Amino acid sequence: MSKELKEKVRYRLKEHSHIFTNEKINEQELRFTVARIVEELRIRERLQLDENGSKKIIDELIDEFMGFGPLKALLEDKAVTEIMVNGPKKVYVEKEGRMLLSDITFENNQHLLYIIQKILMPTRRHVDELSPFTDVSLPDGSRVNIIIPPVSLSGPVITIRKFIKEFGSIEDLVGLDTLSRDMADFLIAAIRVKLNIIFSGATGSGKTTTLNILSTYISTRERIVTIEDTAELRLNQEHVVNLEARPGNIEGKGDITIRDLFRNTLRMRPGRIILGEVRSGEALDMLQAMCSGHDGSLAVLHASSPLDVVSRIETMILTSGINIPVWAIKKQIASSLNLIIQQEQLADGSRKITHITEVRGLDKDELVLQDLFSYEIECVQDGKVKGAWKNHGAVPLFFSRFKKKGVELNEAIFKS
Repeated sequence: MSKELKEKVRYRLKEHSHIFTNEKINEQELRFTVARIVEELRIRERLQLDENGSKKIIDELIDEFMGFGPLKALLEDKAVTEIMVNGPKKVYVEKEGRMLLSDITFENNQHLLYIIQKILMPTRRHVDELSPFTDVSLPDGSRVNIIIPPVSLSGPVITIRKFIKEFGSIEDLVGLDTLSRDMADFLIAAIRVKLNIIFSGATGSGKTTTLNILSTYISTRERIVTIEDTAELRLNQEHVVNLEARPGNIEGKGDITIRDLFRNTLRMRPGRIILGEVRSGEALDMLQAMCSGHDGSLAVLHASSPLDVVSRIETMILTSGINIPVWAIKKQIASSLNLIIQQEQLADGSRKITHITEVRGLDKDELVLQDLFSYEIECVQDGKVKGAWKNHGAVPLFFSRFKKKGVELNEAIFKS
């Protein structure tokens, strides 16, 4: 009975669209309207609904209209880092690195599609049969991917990677054993002397969180421009310009790509350029910007190792239709990129920075990569990964930059 009643209330609320036109919904007015509709339906259809049952339905509808219905509890649960909705009856969550089936369900596909529309309402994105998937961000920075039938055979699917608000400094990552103290000191110094850095790893490895944290060490005197496909970065500085790519409309017109935004950014006098994710031809734009004096550029890239980062950049440029030989791409990488920070989620769910690797230059037309720090796994015991941090004894070739920029860093941290 409650499902049918809720559907009728949702339908009737279309007559009160003025409630939802404001930027902020008036909860008191909404609750009064929902309660009145429920009472009218109870009397007209002679429903066997007591006061507690009526209140429960009203509360659930208010949660749905004010927020995201059944997802509300999971979004508010700080222990949940990822939410995966596989159709209306299967909602999985990630807690402490473990995947679990929650007890949250939706009434049916229509109910789930309604929540999807609620998520999309404040954005410029949409989903339908012609455009069945999209990416958006929630107001808190959490990243959402949506895909619906007919492409999804499991019903509407939502994947939410929650933005972790409580990480305010590198100390939090050290406390979580994501990296060692020496690595933390080095990365803070690397940000301050404006090294060009790529943060790499698989989906969910924590690379964007690490970038967000390290970005807090960028000077407040610098102008920062962020470029993203879907806004996810949350920087604390005041002088920040956030740019977001735009997909085309239903006719496929009006799209604005990452490359379009990157070219415009170079005319905006950026002190720092932060690229949310490198996916295609913008890889060459990024390298050329780094070479032309835009030091301190930061970017995210999906890759399984530092060596894979280099291979992926080469492939992105070669497959984007840009006519440039491989040797020239390698030379661009060697001239522009300083560091690769590789992050992984290990078998026990923990997240580690497994490699901090220097790009040292070219040797016989081949790029030379040198690990400065790495995490060495010793064993997996009682479901927990045991390992240790390793200093490789190599002092980076750019070490003199720390002294020139007035940033103190003890050379001893690189010694084994």
